[in-house]
Amino acid sequence: MIADRTFASTEEQSRNAVGKTSMVELLHFLLGADKTPLVTRRENKSTTFELVMDWPGVDIPLKVRRCGREAAKVDLDPDILGHDPDTLFPRGGSVGVREWRFALERGLFGIREGDAGLSGRTLLGFYLRRTEKNGFADALRPNTQTNRHHATANLCYLFGMDWALAQRYGDLSEREQTRRKLSAATKDPVWKDIVGRSGDLRGQLTVAEHRIGELRSQIAEFQVVPEYEEIRREAERVDARIRALREQDVVDQRNLADAERSMEEAREPGHDYLERTYAEMGVLLGDQVRARYDQVEEFHRAVVRNRRQYLEEEVARLREKLVASERERKELGDRQAGLLRTLKEGGALDTLTVMQSALAKEEAHKQLLQRRFEAVRTLEQSRRQIDQEKAALEDEVQSDIEARREQEQQASLLFNRFAEYLYGDARAPYLTFQARRSHLEIELKLEADDSTGISNMKMFCFDLAWAVIAHRGGRGPDFLVHDSKLYDGVDERQVARALELAATVTREEGMQYIVTMNSDDLAKAERMGFDATPHVIEPRLDDSDTGGLFGFRF
Repeated sequence: MIADRTFASTEEQSRNAVGKTSMVELLHFLLGADKTPLVTRRENKSTTFELVMDWPGVDIPLKVRRCGREAAKVDLDPDILGHDPDTLFPRGGSVGVREWRFALERGLFGIREGDAGLSGRTLLGFYLRRTEKNGFADALRPNTQTNRHHATANLCYLFGMDWALAQRYGDLSEREQTRRKLSAATKDPVWKDIVGRSGDLRGQLTVAEHRIGELRSQIAEFQVVPEYEEIRREAERVDARIRALREQDVVDQRNLADAERSMEEAREPGHDYLERTYAEMGVLLGDQVRARYDQVEEFHRAVVRNRRQYLEEEVARLREKLVASERERKELGDRQAGLLRTLKEGGALDTLTVMQSALAKEEAHKQLLQRRFEAVRTLEQSRRQIDQEKAALEDEVQSDIEARREQEQQASLLFNRFAEYLYGDARAPYLTFQARRSHLEIELKLEADDSTGISNMKMFCFDLAWAVIAHRGGRGPDFLVHDSKLYDGVDERQVARALELAATVTREEGMQYIVTMNSDDLAKAERMGFDATPHVIEPRLDDSDTGGLFGFRF
């Protein structure tokens, strides 16, 4: 498809928006891609787009129709899916996009049910690289969002290599990413509460097992004592009486100390001090007065004697009471010890039930700890296991590559032939498959391939190589589509030789090469001797207001 510049074009006009890339987007839409803004715009939403293509096993062309307004439905004419096998002549039918994708996988690529890892949409992404998806950024991926392992597996399928082995790299990669995320999560404090660490869990398991052993031993030796509750209540009464006696002893000892101190202070009074006092005052006391003093003194002596007698009796009583209390406390202590021995050696039936319940809880807790411990150990051991599987897979893939030496040589020779046609043999081009620890490496080598133009031509040779091999093996369709972006920055000599090569190879292989280009880029190739006349598809687009793919400017 060519985009021309009209004679009336101004400097402000451009051929960059006339529909070259849109054509590739429409092909994807008709071949099962999700709807894009291109077909859901107000101007295009009601338009039904149609693709006419050959279909394996059908003698007449297949017409595929799809509209942005009803993007979930695809109209097929004839009905290649055979919805009405009894009809004499095939007729059209509507299918869902998912069903159409499955039909494309079976019809164009020979993908069987159960070929997990292969995707018709991924493969079509290689056949029709999309500028909007950065399809020209990496020769080994149809777009930058595609998983590299998944893309490599699909490329291996096109080359006739063991794609299932390549897919296993992706499975290991997903497991490793999961392991890394979980390993990172173990550093979070929340992880310790939910799962824990193996060292902590090992210690907790030890404690739980010891506790379970103790409970089992206690239950095995447990005896139910008759009148257990009565014995327990008596033990409580004895304990309360012992406490009460101790409290009373404290009071009695304090009273005893007070009584003994009072005995020391209780002395007979004297009146000699009165005579000295009066003598100093010059007063002589008569005999009558002295008689009165003697009577008072005798009275005081009687009071003191009575008080000392009372205190002596109180001290004796308190001492006797303390001795009796000590004797009772000893008897009660002996009784309490006997009761406690009885309770310790046996117990009540409800106590046995509680112990059995505690044992069940401890065993359940141990099982939970065991599962958490096994999960953590599995995580800790997974890195070593994944490394071992990677090493084994690397050996297996390398052995398979050596066993499929013929397929590898075919791919390398085709790539070498195409690259030498463009650049000669000075750049030593080659293509190899190499098993690595973490991925299957497909290496495209073209010396001095730093420039964008040379990198683009390396992609061109690579795409042409796998497309030819897949078509020969019945694993791919008979077309290859490139947008004009592939030729950005490419020397005019290589543009000419690439178009010549594509025309020659597709003619020899019974294939079709579709490319969109600006007319001035094509003119450069024509100046180098390429005759584009037989290959240009009508209509030719131009940069006028009505010369675009849709006949109008958005």
